[in-house]
Amino acid sequence: MAHLRESTDKALKLLRTLPRVQIGNLRPNPNSKQNDKRGRAQHGGDKHGAGNKGSGQRQNFMRLGYETGNQPFYLRFPYEPYYKGHHMRREYPPISMLQLQVLIDTNRIDISQPIDIATLCNSGLMTLKPAELQYGFQLTDEGLDNFKAKINIEVQHASEAVIAAVERNGGVIRTAYYDPRSLHILSNPKKWFEKGVPIPLRMLPPQDAVEYYTDAKNRGYLANPEEISKERLVLAQKYGYELPRIEDDPNYEMLTAAKDPRQLFHGLEPGWLINLVDKTIVKLKTT
Repeated sequence: MAHLRESTDKALKLLRTLPRVQIGNLRPNPNSKQNDKRGRAQHGGDKHGAGNKGSGQRQNFMRLGYETGNQPFYLRFPYEPYYKGHHMRREYPPISMLQLQVLIDTNRIDISQPIDIATLCNSGLMTLKPAELQYGFQLTDEGLDNFKAKINIEVQHASEAVIAAVERNGGVIRTAYYDPRSLHILSNPKKWFEKGVPIPLRMLPPQDAVEYYTDAKNRGYLANPEEISKERLVLAQKYGYELPRIEDDPNYEMLTAAKDPRQLFHGLEPGWLINLVDKTIVKLKTT
Protein backbone atom coordinates (compact mmCIF):
# COMPACT_ATOMS: atom_id res chain seq x y z
CA MET A 1 0.00 0.00 0.00
CA ALA A 2 2.86 2.34 0.80
CA HIS A 3 4.29 1.82 -2.67
CA LEU A 4 0.96 2.61 -4.35
CA ARG A 5 0.52 5.72 -2.22
CA GLU A 6 3.97 7.00 -3.21
CA SER A 7 3.24 6.40 -6.92
CA THR A 8 -0.08 8.23 -6.64
CA ASP A 9 1.55 11.22 -4.93
CA LYS A 10 4.21 11.44 -7.62
CA ALA A 11 1.60 11.34 -10.37
CA LEU A 12 -0.49 14.11 -8.74
CA LYS A 13 2.57 16.27 -8.20
CA LEU A 14 3.50 15.84 -11.90
CA LEU A 15 0.01 16.88 -13.02
CA ARG A 16 0.19 20.04 -10.91
CA THR A 17 3.40 21.14 -12.63
CA LEU A 18 2.34 20.25 -16.22
CA PRO A 19 0.54 22.87 -18.32
CA ARG A 20 -3.10 22.42 -19.25
CA VAL A 21 -3.67 20.29 -22.40
CA GLN A 22 -4.34 22.65 -25.28
CA ILE A 23 -4.12 22.56 -29.07
CA GLY A 24 -0.94 24.58 -28.89
CA ASN A 25 0.98 21.97 -26.89
CA LEU A 26 -0.30 18.77 -28.60
CA ARG A 27 2.40 16.80 -30.42
CA PRO A 28 2.22 13.52 -32.44
CA ASN A 29 4.11 10.42 -31.33
CA PRO A 30 7.73 10.24 -32.41
CA ASN A 31 8.23 8.86 -35.97
CA SER A 32 4.48 8.54 -36.47
CA LYS A 33 4.45 10.96 -39.41
CA GLN A 34 6.60 10.64 -42.53
CA ASN A 35 7.88 13.56 -44.53
CA ASP A 36 6.40 13.44 -48.03
CA LYS A 37 9.00 15.81 -49.46
CA ARG A 38 11.64 14.31 -51.74
CA GLY A 39 14.22 16.99 -51.08
CA ARG A 40 15.91 19.02 -53.77
CA ALA A 41 15.03 18.75 -57.49
CA GLN A 42 12.37 16.53 -59.03
CA HIS A 43 13.41 13.25 -57.41
CA GLY A 44 15.34 14.66 -54.50
CA GLY A 45 18.62 13.14 -55.62
CA ASP A 46 17.38 9.61 -54.85
CA LYS A 47 18.37 6.67 -57.10
CA HIS A 48 15.35 4.58 -56.02
CA GLY A 49 17.47 1.52 -55.24
CA ALA A 50 19.05 1.31 -58.70
CA GLY A 51 22.51 2.47 -57.69
CA ASN A 52 24.68 5.13 -59.26
CA LYS A 53 24.77 5.01 -63.08
CA GLY A 54 26.17 2.04 -64.93
CA SER A 55 24.55 -1.24 -66.00
CA GLY A 56 22.83 -1.73 -62.65
CA GLN A 57 20.83 1.48 -62.95
CA ARG A 58 20.04 0.85 -66.62
CA GLN A 59 19.04 -2.80 -66.04
CA ASN A 60 21.74 -3.86 -68.51
CA PHE A 61 23.30 -6.65 -66.48
CA MET A 62 26.50 -8.43 -67.44
CA ARG A 63 26.37 -11.97 -68.77
CA LEU A 64 26.85 -14.86 -66.40
CA GLY A 65 30.50 -15.49 -65.65
CA TYR A 66 31.78 -12.09 -66.83
CA GLU A 67 34.08 -10.42 -64.30
CA THR A 68 34.51 -6.93 -65.81
CA GLY A 69 37.59 -7.81 -67.83
CA ASN A 70 39.29 -10.16 -65.37
CA GLN A 71 40.09 -13.75 -66.23
CA PRO A 72 36.84 -15.61 -65.43
CA PHE A 73 36.66 -18.19 -62.66
CA TYR A 74 35.97 -21.06 -65.04
CA LEU A 75 39.13 -20.20 -67.00
CA ARG A 76 41.40 -19.50 -64.03
CA PHE A 77 41.15 -23.08 -62.75
CA PRO A 78 42.06 -26.24 -64.66
CA TYR A 79 39.49 -28.75 -65.93
CA GLU A 80 38.55 -31.60 -63.59
CA PRO A 81 38.02 -34.94 -65.39
CA TYR A 82 35.90 -36.09 -62.44
CA TYR A 83 33.03 -33.93 -63.66
CA LYS A 84 33.16 -35.20 -67.23
CA GLY A 85 29.69 -36.27 -68.27
CA HIS A 86 28.19 -35.48 -64.85
CA HIS A 87 25.04 -34.17 -66.53
CA MET A 88 24.44 -37.63 -68.02
CA ARG A 89 24.88 -39.68 -64.85
CA ARG A 90 21.96 -41.73 -63.62
CA GLU A 91 20.28 -40.66 -60.39
CA TYR A 92 18.51 -42.90 -57.90
CA PRO A 93 16.23 -41.03 -55.47
CA PRO A 94 16.55 -42.54 -51.97
CA ILE A 95 13.81 -44.30 -50.05
CA SER A 96 14.78 -45.38 -46.55
CA MET A 97 13.74 -48.58 -44.85
CA LEU A 98 12.03 -46.43 -42.23
CA GLN A 99 9.86 -44.83 -44.93
CA LEU A 100 9.12 -48.25 -46.39
CA GLN A 101 8.04 -49.59 -43.00
CA VAL A 102 5.77 -46.58 -42.48
CA LEU A 103 4.17 -47.15 -45.90
CA ILE A 104 3.52 -50.76 -44.94
CA ASP A 105 2.15 -49.93 -41.47
CA THR A 106 -0.24 -47.32 -42.92
CA ASN A 107 -1.50 -49.79 -45.57
CA ARG A 108 -0.10 -47.70 -48.42
CA ILE A 109 1.67 -50.83 -49.69
CA ASP A 110 0.27 -54.36 -49.81
CA ILE A 111 3.05 -56.77 -48.81
CA SER A 112 1.03 -59.77 -50.03
CA GLN A 113 2.10 -58.70 -53.55
CA PRO A 114 5.59 -58.03 -54.98
CA ILE A 115 6.77 -54.43 -54.64
CA ASP A 116 8.31 -52.53 -57.55
CA ILE A 117 8.47 -49.00 -58.96
CA ALA A 118 4.78 -48.99 -59.89
CA THR A 119 3.81 -50.00 -56.34
CA LEU A 120 5.88 -47.23 -54.77
CA CYS A 121 4.60 -44.56 -57.17
CA ASN A 122 0.98 -45.69 -56.74
CA SER A 123 1.31 -45.15 -52.99
CA GLY A 124 0.94 -41.43 -53.70
CA LEU A 125 3.95 -40.51 -51.55
CA MET A 126 6.81 -41.42 -53.90
CA THR A 127 7.45 -39.67 -57.20
CA LEU A 128 9.86 -40.49 -59.99
CA LYS A 129 10.99 -38.05 -62.70
CA PRO A 130 12.65 -39.90 -65.62
CA ALA A 131 13.05 -36.59 -67.48
CA GLU A 132 15.53 -35.52 -64.76
CA LEU A 133 17.65 -38.67 -65.23
CA GLN A 134 16.06 -40.46 -62.29
CA TYR A 135 16.39 -44.16 -63.07
CA GLY A 136 14.55 -45.64 -60.12
CA PHE A 137 14.85 -45.86 -56.35
CA GLN A 138 17.71 -46.82 -54.07
CA LEU A 139 16.86 -48.40 -50.73
CA THR A 140 18.92 -46.79 -47.93
CA ASP A 141 19.78 -48.23 -44.53
CA GLU A 142 18.05 -45.61 -42.38
CA GLY A 143 15.80 -47.47 -39.94
CA LEU A 144 16.98 -50.97 -40.89
CA ASP A 145 17.06 -52.06 -37.22
CA ASN A 146 13.31 -51.38 -36.97
CA PHE A 147 12.38 -53.02 -40.26
CA LYS A 148 10.25 -56.11 -39.56
CA ALA A 149 8.29 -56.74 -42.77
CA LYS A 150 8.68 -59.81 -44.97
CA ILE A 151 8.51 -58.54 -48.53
CA ASN A 152 9.47 -59.26 -52.11
CA ILE A 153 10.85 -55.96 -53.36
CA GLU A 154 12.59 -54.81 -56.52
CA VAL A 155 14.68 -51.62 -56.45
CA GLN A 156 17.45 -50.22 -58.62
CA HIS A 157 20.20 -49.95 -56.01
CA ALA A 158 20.73 -51.34 -52.50
CA SER A 159 23.67 -51.66 -50.12
CA GLU A 160 24.84 -54.84 -48.45
CA ALA A 161 23.33 -53.89 -45.08
CA VAL A 162 19.94 -53.26 -46.69
CA ILE A 163 20.00 -56.62 -48.46
CA ALA A 164 20.85 -58.34 -45.17
CA ALA A 165 18.01 -56.54 -43.35
CA VAL A 166 15.43 -57.70 -45.91
CA GLU A 167 16.66 -61.30 -46.09
CA ARG A 168 16.94 -61.58 -42.30
CA ASN A 169 13.14 -61.21 -42.10
CA GLY A 170 12.61 -63.92 -44.71
CA GLY A 171 12.14 -61.49 -47.61
CA VAL A 172 13.59 -61.27 -51.10
CA ILE A 173 15.23 -58.26 -52.73
CA ARG A 174 16.37 -57.71 -56.33
CA THR A 175 18.03 -54.88 -58.19
CA ALA A 176 16.81 -54.29 -61.74
CA TYR A 177 17.42 -51.78 -64.52
CA TYR A 178 14.67 -49.91 -66.41
CA ASP A 179 15.16 -47.71 -69.43
CA PRO A 180 13.68 -44.17 -69.45
CA ARG A 181 10.60 -45.17 -71.45
CA SER A 182 9.84 -48.03 -69.07
CA LEU A 183 10.31 -45.72 -66.09
CA HIS A 184 7.89 -43.22 -67.63
CA ILE A 185 5.28 -46.00 -67.90
CA LEU A 186 5.84 -47.39 -64.40
CA SER A 187 5.71 -43.96 -62.75
CA ASN A 188 2.10 -43.51 -63.93
CA PRO A 189 0.64 -46.81 -65.25
CA LYS A 190 -2.93 -45.51 -65.42
CA LYS A 191 -1.98 -42.71 -67.78
CA TRP A 192 -0.22 -45.17 -70.06
CA PHE A 193 -3.11 -47.66 -70.11
CA GLU A 194 -5.56 -44.86 -70.99
CA LYS A 195 -3.62 -44.29 -74.23
CA GLY A 196 -4.64 -47.71 -75.52
CA VAL A 197 -1.08 -48.65 -76.46
CA PRO A 198 0.36 -52.17 -75.97
CA ILE A 199 2.89 -52.69 -73.20
CA PRO A 200 6.41 -52.39 -74.71
CA LEU A 201 9.48 -54.45 -74.01
CA ARG A 202 11.92 -53.38 -71.34
CA MET A 203 15.36 -52.59 -72.67
CA LEU A 204 18.48 -54.31 -71.38
CA PRO A 205 20.96 -52.30 -69.25
CA PRO A 206 23.73 -50.27 -70.90
CA GLN A 207 27.30 -51.48 -70.94
CA ASP A 208 28.36 -49.58 -67.82
CA ALA A 209 25.49 -51.09 -65.76
CA VAL A 210 25.79 -54.73 -66.87
CA GLU A 211 28.42 -55.55 -64.25
CA TYR A 212 26.24 -54.35 -61.37
CA TYR A 213 23.05 -56.13 -62.42
CA THR A 214 24.80 -59.42 -63.21
CA ASP A 215 26.50 -59.58 -59.80
CA ALA A 216 24.90 -61.97 -57.29
CA LYS A 217 26.19 -59.88 -54.37
CA ASN A 218 23.99 -57.01 -55.55
CA ARG A 219 21.08 -59.41 -56.13
CA GLY A 220 21.03 -58.37 -59.76
CA TYR A 221 18.12 -59.55 -61.84
CA LEU A 222 20.51 -60.89 -64.50
CA ALA A 223 22.64 -62.85 -62.00
CA ASN A 224 22.75 -66.65 -61.78
CA PRO A 225 20.07 -67.86 -59.30
CA GLU A 226 22.45 -70.48 -57.90
CA GLU A 227 25.06 -67.82 -57.19
CA ILE A 228 22.41 -65.70 -55.46
CA SER A 229 21.52 -68.63 -53.17
CA LYS A 230 25.19 -68.99 -52.20
CA GLU A 231 25.55 -65.28 -51.54
CA ARG A 232 22.45 -65.35 -49.31
CA LEU A 233 24.15 -67.91 -47.07
CA VAL A 234 27.44 -65.98 -47.10
CA LEU A 235 25.69 -62.76 -46.08
CA ALA A 236 23.79 -64.53 -43.28
CA GLN A 237 27.06 -65.89 -41.87
CA LYS A 238 28.71 -62.48 -42.16
CA TYR A 239 25.95 -60.63 -40.26
CA GLY A 240 25.26 -63.45 -37.81
CA TYR A 241 21.62 -64.35 -38.43
CA GLU A 242 19.88 -67.56 -39.40
CA LEU A 243 18.60 -67.45 -42.95
CA PRO A 244 14.89 -68.40 -43.07
CA ARG A 245 13.91 -71.14 -45.51
CA ILE A 246 11.76 -69.62 -48.21
CA GLU A 247 10.74 -73.09 -49.43
CA ASP A 248 8.81 -73.71 -46.19
CA ASP A 249 7.11 -70.32 -46.18
CA PRO A 250 3.33 -70.26 -46.90
CA ASN A 251 3.94 -67.23 -49.16
CA TYR A 252 6.51 -69.07 -51.24
CA GLU A 253 4.89 -68.20 -54.59
CA MET A 254 4.77 -64.49 -53.75
CA LEU A 255 8.34 -64.39 -52.48
CA THR A 256 9.72 -66.15 -55.56
CA ALA A 257 7.70 -64.13 -58.08
CA ALA A 258 10.04 -62.33 -60.46
CA LYS A 259 9.73 -60.50 -63.75
CA ASP A 260 11.27 -61.51 -67.01
CA PRO A 261 14.23 -59.26 -67.95
CA ARG A 262 12.08 -57.74 -70.73
CA GLN A 263 8.87 -57.46 -68.63
CA LEU A 264 7.48 -54.26 -67.05
CA PHE A 265 4.54 -55.33 -64.88
CA HIS A 266 3.94 -58.36 -62.70
CA GLY A 267 1.39 -60.60 -64.40
CA LEU A 268 1.28 -58.56 -67.62
CA GLU A 269 3.32 -59.63 -70.62
CA PRO A 270 4.83 -57.25 -73.21
CA GLY A 271 2.49 -56.73 -76.14
CA TRP A 272 -0.70 -56.98 -74.10
CA LEU A 273 -3.17 -54.10 -74.26
CA ILE A 274 -5.07 -53.00 -71.14
CA ASN A 275 -8.58 -51.55 -71.63
CA LEU A 276 -9.55 -49.68 -68.47
CA VAL A 277 -13.03 -48.77 -69.75
CA ASP A 278 -14.13 -52.33 -70.48
CA LYS A 279 -11.78 -53.78 -67.84
CA THR A 280 -10.36 -56.29 -70.29
CA ILE A 281 -6.94 -57.44 -71.41
CA VAL A 282 -6.22 -57.92 -75.10
CA LYS A 283 -3.51 -60.55 -75.46
CA LEU A 284 -1.31 -61.39 -78.41
CA LYS A 285 -2.57 -64.11 -80.70
CA THR A 286 -0.34 -67.14 -80.50
CA THR A 287 0.17 -69.35 -83.53
